[in-house]
Amino acid sequence: MVRYDYFDDPEAPTVNSVVPSVTVAVRDDVGRLLLIHRTDNDLWALPGGGIDPGETVRQAGVRETEEETGYRVRITGLVGIYTDPRHVIVYSDGEVRSQFSICMRGAVTGGSARTSGESSEVVWQNVDRLGDLDIHPSMRLRIAHAVDPGRTEPYLT
Repeated sequence: MVRYDYFDDPEAPTVNSVVPSVTVAVRDDVGRLLLIHRTDNDLWALPGGGIDPGETVRQAGVRETEEETGYRVRITGLVGIYTDPRHVIVYSDGEVRSQFSICMRGAVTGGSARTSGESSEVVWQNVDRLGDLDIHPSMRLRIAHAVDPGRTEPYLT
């Protein structure tokens, strides 16, 4: 399925659903950030996806991270909750979502890097080189909050 992200665009189609989703910011012991190159929109992102019925937010974060990266993680904290209605996500099946994403911090407990149907690349990216990657503004905001050493409170929109 193909995905297209609009941000603060008056030409964005009308939203027809809101689907809670998760992203997980995982850093290694030298401070690099775990990122995927998404197959649906060709952008770089934190691993994540929709919360399945019967699943907790933590369970969704753990599952999505392992599915998309090959790494098993434990959730260690909350980065923030992102509900910006200016971020509209359009899928090729006709679904048009409004952003509702819960971003958490995680730590690797096992596994190894591998791609999936949703990720064409899995990398540990130096934080000072994030500008080299094509990252959507809403994902860039989550990443900025996740790597900010001075942030003590979760972000809430």
